[in-house]
Amino acid sequence: MSTSENTNRGVFTLSGVTGMLIATVLLLAILAFLTTWGINVQRGSASNFYNPAPILDINNLKANSVDNAKFAFEDAK
Repeated sequence: MSTSENTNRGVFTLSGVTGMLIATVLLLAILAFLTTWGINVQRGSASNFYNPAPILDINNLKANSVDNAKFAFEDAK
């Protein structure tokens, strides 16, 4: 029984340093995108808050009712 050697190894192949750098850059790009997206969502929510005025009496709300639409939060703008 003979053992076969893997002679196709290389430091700069996709399974080596190059692949690690590609994966790191990709993960950092995803992190940057999600961070900026989250900051923009927070800015939008801070400047366009909900007006709680339509909810007059919370005791009238039922768990499953189509009448709950009239008590829904409305945008302040």
